[in-house]
Amino acid sequence: MTPQQLEYFQQKLVSLKERIVGDISHLEESALGNSQREATGDLSGYSLHMADQGTDNYDREFTFDLVSNERNLLKEIDAALERIDNGTYGVCEVSGEEISVSRLEAIPYTRISIKVAQEQERRRRR
Repeated sequence: MTPQQLEYFQQKLVSLKERIVGDISHLEESALGNSQREATGDLSGYSLHMADQGTDNYDREFTFDLVSNERNLLKEIDAALERIDNGTYGVCEVSGEEISVSRLEAIPYTRISIKVAQEQERRRRR
């Protein structure tokens, strides 16, 4: 991989990381920032209906799952940035072959080539 390509992917990863950090902050604020009554706009003294509470709890749990997924993605991005620093970016961790630029365009933090990914998918289906 050329130095220009490495710089391009590094910038792409940093930009993606910044966006995800912002998304996580927004999700955490929306899930944790408001009390249940404030989130629903119900400022009266009456309690929420049980079904409404269930829906609110489901929404919060869903949001926490999204945050967890985003944090995992951040770890993958950080690992890809480390691979750029240590000179192993763009090399499949399983086969040792070069990962295609088109695959890196689609998934810049990937650790494996499309060939290995397809083989792993075939094994999972069995």
